[in-house]
Amino acid sequence: MERLKVEGDIALKATNLKPDHLKAANLDLSATLREKPANFQPANFGLSATLREQPKNLEQANLTVSRLLKQGKGLYDSGRFAEAVDVLEQALKTNQAQGDQLSEAMVLSNLSLAYQQLGLWTQAKNAIANSEKLLRSIKSPDSTAYLQVLAQSLMIKGSIELGSSEAKAAMESWEQAAVTYGELGDEAGEIRSQINIAQALQDLGMYKRALNLLNQVEESLIAQPDSLNKAILLRSLGNMRQLVGQLSQSRQTLEKSLQIARSLSSSEEISATLFSLGNTARAQLSSGDTAQAQQELDEAIDYYQQAFNESTDPITKLEAQLNQLSLLIDTKRIKQAQALIPQILPQLESLPLSRRSIYLRINFAQSLMKDEVKSIKDEGNVEISAKRLQPSVKMAVAPSYEIAKILATAAQQAKGLGDKRAEAYAIGTLGQLYEQNQQLPESQDLTQQALKLAQEINAPDISYRWQWQLGRISTGLGEEENAIAAYTEAVNTLKSLRSDLVAVNQQVRFTFRESVEPVYREFVQLLLQSDRNEANPDNLEKAREIIESLQLAELDNYFRSACLNATPVVIDQVIDQVDTKAALIYPIILPESVDIIIRLPQQPLRHYRTELPQDQIESTLEDLRHFLPQLHRRKFFPMSQQVYNWIIRPIEEDLANSQVDTLVFVLDGALRNIPMAALHDGKQYLVEKYSIALTPGLDLMNPQRLVREDIKVLTAGLSESRQGYNPLPFVEVELEKIKAQVPSEILLNQDFTETNFENSVEAAPFPVVHIASHGEFSSEAEKTFILTWDSKINVNELKDLLQTTDLRQSTPIELLVLSACQTATGDKRAALGIAGVAIEAGARSTLATIWLVDDEATAVLMNRFYQELTDKSISKAEALNRAQKSILQDPNYEHPYYWAPYIMVGNWL
Repeated sequence: MERLKVEGDIALKATNLKPDHLKAANLDLSATLREKPANFQPANFGLSATLREQPKNLEQANLTVSRLLKQGKGLYDSGRFAEAVDVLEQALKTNQAQGDQLSEAMVLSNLSLAYQQLGLWTQAKNAIANSEKLLRSIKSPDSTAYLQVLAQSLMIKGSIELGSSEAKAAMESWEQAAVTYGELGDEAGEIRSQINIAQALQDLGMYKRALNLLNQVEESLIAQPDSLNKAILLRSLGNMRQLVGQLSQSRQTLEKSLQIARSLSSSEEISATLFSLGNTARAQLSSGDTAQAQQELDEAIDYYQQAFNESTDPITKLEAQLNQLSLLIDTKRIKQAQALIPQILPQLESLPLSRRSIYLRINFAQSLMKDEVKSIKDEGNVEISAKRLQPSVKMAVAPSYEIAKILATAAQQAKGLGDKRAEAYAIGTLGQLYEQNQQLPESQDLTQQALKLAQEINAPDISYRWQWQLGRISTGLGEEENAIAAYTEAVNTLKSLRSDLVAVNQQVRFTFRESVEPVYREFVQLLLQSDRNEANPDNLEKAREIIESLQLAELDNYFRSACLNATPVVIDQVIDQVDTKAALIYPIILPESVDIIIRLPQQPLRHYRTELPQDQIESTLEDLRHFLPQLHRRKFFPMSQQVYNWIIRPIEEDLANSQVDTLVFVLDGALRNIPMAALHDGKQYLVEKYSIALTPGLDLMNPQRLVREDIKVLTAGLSESRQGYNPLPFVEVELEKIKAQVPSEILLNQDFTETNFENSVEAAPFPVVHIASHGEFSSEAEKTFILTWDSKINVNELKDLLQTTDLRQSTPIELLVLSACQTATGDKRAALGIAGVAIEAGARSTLATIWLVDDEATAVLMNRFYQELTDKSISKAEALNRAQKSILQDPNYEHPYYWAPYIMVGNWL
């Protein structure tokens, strides 16, 4: 077999590149924001230590330093970071020879910035530490030049600390930078510092403080006169809001920035803001709101096209086109994508060498590698010569060997620049191309090279990708032990990235299911398949742990932060000691099966499989979710029995023999939107045989029983129509009946304002908080809310309001009841909101509804629930079970519409 050398030592078996038979998850590095530090506003490359303040006998040396700094800045701005380092190191030597401490400190901070871009974190930390040491040694630290260098060093120090997962230290550095900029009277610097502080707060889980700070930043910006600097800062703020999930606010802020940029006729700023607006529109498109999907898609494409038209910079123009191409492919507009590809190829070849141009090559190659494009063509089996490896601008879609050429060139260019990060991306993506074409040994070799580079520069956000890729490749090669080891490393790396999962993919909502979730699912599939022939307790326990880790990662993704505190809980402790009448059930949806892992009291884990295509599974679940709430139809019965046969029938005998009375489900994917209580065995519903509860995972629950003595309830609700929502006349009856059962404070209608609710929570400890009002759970935290008399309480705001109890009182919230909310129709991930509310609010459990419930039936069911809750001998899950069965037995309420939507999430005890 001929081996063709391309661009040095990246070897391609170009004559053996075959059509894509192995589906690999696509890795999208690019289609998001430009290649700049993603999570913070980087300090400007400093030329601020005014050299004219130095003694005259240093004039010649200062001119040399000034020239070198300007040269370094030019190289840095063009993405030639290794060359910038060389130049800055020359400037450093010149400074050291002359003993100019301030100038030396400035050069060191700039060196640190360049080292960061190359992923050289140790060198970056050493450089900024030396800069800081020099600044401390200066005896008269009161000059403007000194303060400018100090502020810049603090900004860079904060970026290093954030990149090292030291968010608290980063926040402190940026707070000091803000103070220093204040002393300088540099308002723009203060604002950049505050935007960075908001990111640190977000990483620390202080979501409300972060959002309040962003709001303050915007207010201070609005008060300023229009200027180019104001437009840039508003764009930065809009990008940050997009990053943390404030998509509507992001768009509004970016539109203000665009308006100013247009008034100033700044083509580049107009283009940059349009580009950001395209990213925000794209993120909104991916949020699960299908009603406006078409409009948002058209808007995103239009924004990218406008960004292309406005810009005069060839790299910016190409970035806009590549984002547009990626979006067209992802939304199946393949003909439009094909028309765009020939326009991109010649531009790509004419770009000057820089990190940005290298990433654009990788971005383009990734778009061409996607299944939607590759299914149209693949000429990979054709014998080719070296000449034919040159990209052809006439081709509508490049075959595999053309893509390989693009990536090999990118890898060699990155190596020439000394940019190991870009080199790791390029080589790893080339490895992915070989994987797609079933050349697994070659793919394995390239992926190992890429992983080694990523680990050398301590880049876990790249490393996990190539660890995951090695897992897939080893699976394809039948190397099961190596595959398990690689997947284990990938999952561990993702865990270490919890606080920065937003940065792994800038469009988190859009790419989580492509770039993070499959790592966990493929690993579980591997573990359970290897368990097919003989029971392997270690594999089953590992699969259970991985599913729980996925639940946690999804919730992190939902809230755009890693503020959920998972405490490892031993499964034996819960099932064998705390509740010996409960069974823990993990139904897992895999590509070709529904797998069940079950843990019964005093028994080892067991595994069952029903082989079915995933499309069939999810189609049935979608139909069941659609028909269950339809009061006057019984079409749900066949589907309800079918799902029962998948999940319960295989374990039915085990359940009966173990004499359990409570089933605790850790539900996966689309199963979360199905009430397990409504599954039917042909004779009766599951709720008639067992109490039922849900938990996102044992690590996210506190296995303690509810203390029934002195239960007090804070109840709040709306019975009148507000903000366009229908009245709920039986809410008043519901709250009064609860008060008759247990001591309660009632906030009804005009008394149920956000302020009154917060004051009541702060005034006294309430183990139970009950809210009877309209609300909606969406897969997007921004669109998950509870309606009050005067506003909507967002899920993040609700979390902060309710956590007051946990922080200021000795009694945490044992139970949060949301009795009139619903999950967003057609939103497969909406039920995450229910689990998220429970955990984020610090509540040990939540009772909520997954569709819009009957007002009168709810009042009846809740009255019965609180009657049962006062019984010390039963769990919360059993109290709900008795309440559901009581109205199920009433001929007026026997349909699942009335009783099935109530689900208990969290601690069921």
